[in-house]
Amino acid sequence: MTKPTRSAGFAVYPSARARAVHAVVVLATVASVAGMFTACRAAPPAEAPVRTAAVDTLTHPAWSRRAVIYEVNVRQFTPEGTLRAIQPHLPRLKALGVDVIWLMPVQPIGRKNRKGPMGSYYSISDYTAINPELGTMADFDTLVAAAHREGLKVLLDWVPNHTAFDHPWTVQHRDWYVTRADGTIINARDNEGHETDWTDVAELNYDNAGLRRAMIDAMRWWLDNGHIDGFRCDVAGGVPLDFWLQARRDLLTVRPDLFMLAEAEDPRLHAAFDMTYGWEFHHLLNEVAQGKKPAAAFDAYLARQDSVYGRDAYHMYFTSNHDENSWNGSEFERMGANTQPAFVLAATMRGSMPLLYTGQEVSVKKRLRFFEKDTIDWNGPSLAPFYRAVFDLKHTHDALANGAAGGDQTTLRTDAGDRVYAFVRSRGNDVVLVALNFGDAPASASYRDLRTPGKFTDWFTRASVELPVSGKIEIPAHGYRVLVR
Repeated sequence: MTKPTRSAGFAVYPSARARAVHAVVVLATVASVAGMFTACRAAPPAEAPVRTAAVDTLTHPAWSRRAVIYEVNVRQFTPEGTLRAIQPHLPRLKALGVDVIWLMPVQPIGRKNRKGPMGSYYSISDYTAINPELGTMADFDTLVAAAHREGLKVLLDWVPNHTAFDHPWTVQHRDWYVTRADGTIINARDNEGHETDWTDVAELNYDNAGLRRAMIDAMRWWLDNGHIDGFRCDVAGGVPLDFWLQARRDLLTVRPDLFMLAEAEDPRLHAAFDMTYGWEFHHLLNEVAQGKKPAAAFDAYLARQDSVYGRDAYHMYFTSNHDENSWNGSEFERMGANTQPAFVLAATMRGSMPLLYTGQEVSVKKRLRFFEKDTIDWNGPSLAPFYRAVFDLKHTHDALANGAAGGDQTTLRTDAGDRVYAFVRSRGNDVVLVALNFGDAPASASYRDLRTPGKFTDWFTRASVELPVSGKIEIPAHGYRVLVR
C-alpha cells in the first residue's frame, strides 16, 4: 500500500508493515526485557528479527475486561468543535454500550510548517496545555468528570515521538531532538526509522535522559491534573521500549488502574502496554470483505498471533479509525456491503477490544478532512441498534471477555465455500457461535463436529435454535448469525 503525503499521527500500515517488528526496539524477548532494552535511535536492521512467543507480564485493570472503546475526533465531532460541545453526547455514547472514550490530542497545535488551515492534532507545541480552539482546561476537567459520572473511562491521545517545530524545546533543549549533519532537526521518522514527509513535526531523541524525564513528567501531569485513565500512544513503536517500561512503572504510582494503548503492533510492547493495534487483522478484514482473500485466512492469522503473543494480550480491532477514514476511506468505501459482518468479527475474535470511530453509528461515508473543519452529520442512517446489540453481546458473555478472561476460539468447519467463516467461543458453560457470510448470496452452511450441541438463542432475533453435532446454519448475504447459550 502506497503511503500518501500527510502529517504525523496518521500513517497507513499495510499488513506486511504491521507484521514487521519495529526497528527501534532492541532485540530481546519479553521474558528478559527488564534489563536488556537500551535507548536506541539508530537506523533499523536490514532484516526483521525472529519473533518468539511473548509472555504475559502485566495485569490489566479489572474495568477493561469487557470494555469497548470509542474514538472521539474532537474537531469534527460537533459544529463547535470544542470539548464542551462533546459533553451532551456522553449519555448517548454510554447508552450505545461504550466503556472508554479516546480523545484525539487536545494540546495546542504548532504554527511553524503547519499543514492546512488548522494543522494536525499530532503537531504539539505544548504538552501541558489545551488547544484554545477546543476550549480551556476547565472545559477538559468538566468533560472528564462528566464522563466518569456516566461510568466512562477517558484515554488521552499522546504524541511522544515528535513535537511541533515551534515547541519551546526546539530552542531550550535542542539536544532533545535528532539532527542532521548540518545541525538541523529532522522530520519525524516512521516505525521503520525512515524520515518522513511529516514536515510539521520534529523527531525527538530518546538517547537523552532529560527528554525521557520531561516526557514522563508531562504524562504524569495529565494524570494529576486531567484525571484521565490512561493514554493512547501515537507511533509507540518509534520510541524505545525501555522508556515505555519506565513510564508505566512511574505512572502506575499515580494511577494504579492505568490503561495504555500503543499505536504499534509488536508483541514485546505488551510488557508496557495493555493493548496494541490489530493492523494485520484490519487489512486482512478489508481483503476478505473485498473478495481478495478467502475467509479461511483468518485461521492462519490466529495461528500467527498464538505463536508470538501472550494469551492475555489485548488487540484493538476495528473497521475504521481516524487514519483509515481520512486516508483510505470509510468502511463503506473499503468493505462495501460487508461492513456489518466485518464488525461482528472484529468484536468477537479472541483477544479483541473493538473500536468504534466517530460517526460510524450514523453511517458516515465520507473521508473526513484532517487539516480543516469537516463536521460530522449526525443525521445519517442510524446503525446505533446494531452496534448496541454487538456491544451488549460483548458485555453479557464471558466467552467474549478481553484477553485471557475470554474463551477459546475454535473454527467450525462448513461446506459453504471461501466466503463463509464460522467459529465458536466458549468459557465454562457460556458458548457463542458466530457465522459470517461475506458473499453476495445467502449461504446454507452445512457444518460438522460442533463440540457444544444443543439449544441456542439467536442473539439478534431472540429466536430459539437447536443445533445438533452436525447440521446446517442459514446466513444472509453480507450477513451474520450469532447464536448464544
